[in-house]
This record gives sequence, structure tokens and C-alpha cells, in this order.
Amino acid sequence: MSATAHPTTDDEPTKDEQLKQYLLEKAADGELYFKGKFIADDVGLSPKEIGALMLKLRDEASELTVEKWSYTSATTWRVEPA
Repeated sequence: MSATAHPTTDDEPTKDEQLKQYLLEKAADGELYFKGKFIADDVGLSPKEIGALMLKLRDEASELTVEKWSYTSATTWRVEPA
């Protein structure tokens, strides 16, 4: 069986955990505004994955306040610690 048969282990964060941790670190001193396409390389996710995960984090992450801020060529997100 290959290592890719199990995409996550206890040591490896899920994509949403990875994105949440990144956002918590970046927004530690206050609010953060960003477009998924500009942080995609930093978190190792595609802009489309980031968009889908942001909707999930908005509903589920109690540590963050997530708001869909505006749309100009891509969604701008506003994030701040809860």
C-alpha cells in the first residue's frame, strides 16, 4: 500500500487546519485582508480550494471571524481573531 492511500495522519494537518493555522498566524495582530490567489503558494492550496475552505471556516472556526469582504477579479476575504 502506498503512502498516498491515507491522505492525512495524526501528524499531518488537514487542508482546512493548515489554512486556519496560517490565517491565525497572519491575523494575530489584528485583521487581515487577502485574496486566495495571493496566498495560494504560501499554504500549498489552489485559489479554488482556499475559497471553498474559507466558506467552511466562516461557519465552523470559532477562533476566527471570517467575512467575504468584496469581489474585484477575485473574492477578498477579511479575517480577524475571534
